[in-house]
Amino acid sequence: MAASACTRPCPPAVCAVSSSSCSERSRSCVVSVAQFGPSYDRCDNATPLVSVRSQFLGQRSESSFVGSPRRLSRSSKCGYLKDVRVAGRAEAKAKDEPLRIMIAGAPASGKGTQCELIVEKYGLTHISAGDLLRAEVAAGSENGNLAKEYMTKGLLVPSEIVVKMVKDRLAQQDAQENGWLLDGYPRSDEQAQALEVAGIRPNLFILLDVDDEILIQRVINRRMDPVTGKIYHLLYSPPENEEIASRLTQRFDDTEEKARVRLLTHYSNVDAVVGVYKDVMQHVDGNRPKLEVFAEIDKLLMDLQKKESEESTRRNSPSLPTTSKQDNWKGIPTKLNTTPHTREIREYFYKDVCNATKRAVENKITKLKVKIVIPELNPEMDVYRIGTLLELMRELAFTFVNDGKRVRVCVQGAMGEGIFAGMPLQLAGTRQMLERMDWGDDEVMGTFVNFGAVGAKEVKPEDDMFILMCPQNAVGNCIIDDLKAMVEAAGDRPVIILNPRLKDLPGSGGNMQIRGREERMEFADSFFTCYHFRLLYQSGTQYPILGALRMAYPNPYEIYKRVDLSNRKEEYILLDTFNEEPTRSEIGDAYYGRPRKDKNAVPEGIWGFFSRVLG
Repeated sequence: MAASACTRPCPPAVCAVSSSSCSERSRSCVVSVAQFGPSYDRCDNATPLVSVRSQFLGQRSESSFVGSPRRLSRSSKCGYLKDVRVAGRAEAKAKDEPLRIMIAGAPASGKGTQCELIVEKYGLTHISAGDLLRAEVAAGSENGNLAKEYMTKGLLVPSEIVVKMVKDRLAQQDAQENGWLLDGYPRSDEQAQALEVAGIRPNLFILLDVDDEILIQRVINRRMDPVTGKIYHLLYSPPENEEIASRLTQRFDDTEEKARVRLLTHYSNVDAVVGVYKDVMQHVDGNRPKLEVFAEIDKLLMDLQKKESEESTRRNSPSLPTTSKQDNWKGIPTKLNTTPHTREIREYFYKDVCNATKRAVENKITKLKVKIVIPELNPEMDVYRIGTLLELMRELAFTFVNDGKRVRVCVQGAMGEGIFAGMPLQLAGTRQMLERMDWGDDEVMGTFVNFGAVGAKEVKPEDDMFILMCPQNAVGNCIIDDLKAMVEAAGDRPVIILNPRLKDLPGSGGNMQIRGREERMEFADSFFTCYHFRLLYQSGTQYPILGALRMAYPNPYEIYKRVDLSNRKEEYILLDTFNEEPTRSEIGDAYYGRPRKDKNAVPEGIWGFFSRVLG
């Protein structure tokens, strides 16, 4: 379908072709309201282009909705985006973000050596909490004097004082400009969370892994020259001559017994912070010679610099809107309370859902449930968008169509009889919209993709699998019986239900549907959850977002906490994982850092008394 000619001038500020009006240049205007939103100016008489798939069952077009284009002809860019002419000429001048590195390792893991090599090559500001503490005390600073009061009494310096020292040091100019290498810190969840709250987070956490027995041998054979301060090892790096060997000394705690105690402390420290930095943590084998270890660390840092440089260029270079997928999301996408969601956020969730569902199908699980409640897919919110749900259905279907499967996409029809027939408002008209969407070549429709309702009669011998959109009960009618019949007719073929709402509702006349309720609820619960995502809010509210609960098969349930950073940025931090969907109390305990309760523990008080008497 050809684009019609523009019949009115576009404002000069938004013309991508020239500052003169479209009519003067006889330009055509093509817009995609679904892609760019209604806020962009466009010509009133513009006709959308209908995209088609370039290859049968090959790469699919990225259209958002029916007829929305994904490419623009040379003569169809008018009314597109303000000052888009500069996109092809601008060059990013922004300085790359400095590296922010944390490194941890057991005593004698070679951490000190690797820090020296990293600083030598990358010029990072090396910060050791222990050295920093001693330097602050020696300098008589405010933090140092506070710490000294505890040290002179033989007490441990409180975490808040050490955290303040580290924060102040990281805020200094050399650390801000050159980047920083934080050595052996934080050592507890409390310290890590304090840094998170302050907006201090590494883009790489290096953990040196060394076998315990190798560490013990390194410790007990370690010696120091009191004259030069040089460290020797009797086996791996012996002294140059007898004179040096005769004056070597050994630290009082470099014994096997004390080394094992220090190892236990190290593992306890790592376990305390691994949940906070899991998404940026890289394990490095420290059993090898130091240069081999550094070669791996060096590659990690170079890859990180390259990635940071590319992201900085992308952020600071004006460019045409892109629909390329963001394959490198780490953790949970941010700005989920901003709607409409960006194309990148939607595609992150599409990919997450499709990958998890495909893995479950490949593992021969046939009754599957997908539950995803982001703002645009939450019918309880005023930002609910049926187009996002339709896109997700299409992406899920094509995940299997591209493998040669024949998929039947199903939307429940009207329930009830006569003037009492009806269907849930959320699903009204969706069947027609699905059929009018861009499903590619004509050979796909009717061959690999077919449409149907919910019920046993919809199951055809040629179908390989079934995807049902939001099956749900309505007041006076229950879909579960039809759903159960369809599952039985499908046999061992997968049935996937997306965002079902199968709770019991009042029957006709306001009476509850009591008969068979237990069996219906048992069937509804029999679907295996292969994907689950929902945002966490304070009870009774939908703002602000406190965190998220995510599970993508075969991974466990993950509880994330949303943290506000500097410059109006945010991120999601992994707090805990569960093999089963956590309860509200378990989510609350994880969010507020309380220890996990034993589910088999006997309750205290009067209920504990009755449990012991009756149990």
